[in-house]
Amino acid sequence: MDKVTVVKGVVGKLYTTESSIDQAIADASQLIGEMIKARQELGLAAPMGDAAMQKLTAAVAALADARTSVVEAHSALDEVRLRLGVRTRMAGIVPKGALDEDDVTTLRSVS
Repeated sequence: MDKVTVVKGVVGKLYTTESSIDQAIADASQLIGEMIKARQELGLAAPMGDAAMQKLTAAVAALADARTSVVEAHSALDEVRLRLGVRTRMAGIVPKGALDEDDVTTLRSVS
């Protein structure tokens, strides 16, 4: 398998991972909001469900840390890509979540 094909596979999985973490943060945040709304609508005291809220906010913080790590890994992988001699060219703005492994065609090997 050539370098470009291998790099395309990694890029596709990287974009999927970044998108998945962002979606998990968004979903967990919506869950927290829904829990607050439910507590208020039911007229429950603030301590009701506090343990669950604490766990969920800790989960969001952990997801944010994971996102930071993936962003740092993205930068490190970009260095690896350059060392392999694989270059990119601009192909316009495309949302990362809209790409799959077969769509990443902007990579080419240079000698």
